[in-house]
Amino acid sequence: MSVTAHPGFDAAQFKATTRAQWQAAAEAWHRWGPLVGRWLGEATEAMFDMAGLGPGSRVLDVAAGAGEQSLAAARRVLPDGHVLATDLAPALLEHAASDAEAAGLANVKVRELDGEALDDLSPGTFDAAISRVGLIYFPDQLRAVDGMRRAVAPGGRVAAVVYSTPERNGFFSIPVRIIRERAELPPPVPGQPGPFSLGADGALESLFTRAGLRDVEVRRIPSPVRLPSAAECVRFERESFGALHQMMTSLTEAGRAEVWSEIEQALRRFESDGAFTGPCEMLVAAGTA
Repeated sequence: MSVTAHPGFDAAQFKATTRAQWQAAAEAWHRWGPLVGRWLGEATEAMFDMAGLGPGSRVLDVAAGAGEQSLAAARRVLPDGHVLATDLAPALLEHAASDAEAAGLANVKVRELDGEALDDLSPGTFDAAISRVGLIYFPDQLRAVDGMRRAVAPGGRVAAVVYSTPERNGFFSIPVRIIRERAELPPPVPGQPGPFSLGADGALESLFTRAGLRDVEVRRIPSPVRLPSAAECVRFERESFGALHQMMTSLTEAGRAEVWSEIEQALRRFESDGAFTGPCEMLVAAGTA
């Protein structure tokens, strides 16, 4: 089960660049983990609920990143459950493993694994497969969800969190728009991976259904990004959002600095009463294998 993003898109190169960007951003993404946990906390708990996570659950976490949600899942499935956190970037998983050890969570294991290549996992090994803000960056999203479905036992659940539409995610879509304009990038086409690639009405539900999942449900979760200022939001994005850096590879260092300055100016519209509240809405989907 596979699809191609579009004729002019080099999926292998995209994944290689994505891996390199996350290798470079791993330390920063881990450092910002407490903010990410607060920002995506409600959506994460909804994903856990919809995936049916509970004591004893065996959980596969795809594109787990630095593992903040992996550890949260591990706590939820105690005493007998366990979590396998997988990611394309081993530098991220090193943080997940270290944090699990520090927290005394022996029920967390990590494994470097491409989310589109889950064939090495024995079918039916898990009770649930989850992915938080990962599917959007897979060139072959259908293959990824199909692999998650095959990894869970019959009756198990597959769940994921993604961004909704650009209009509802100004904290991220405004930087994307500015970078796209300054780097003279063409608009994304259907099937091309990116932050809002699954945000359109029905897109996420359709993906899950085409992957063979049933009883598919999608929820909208308001997830505003709360920070002291627009400047702090830019620092967060600049340090840890590999996708934005990936879009700016054609720009000079001076050009990148100008873009970040323009982004900060644009994001100041979300400052009020001495604080920044960036608009963000997540979609949480789940289906039964």
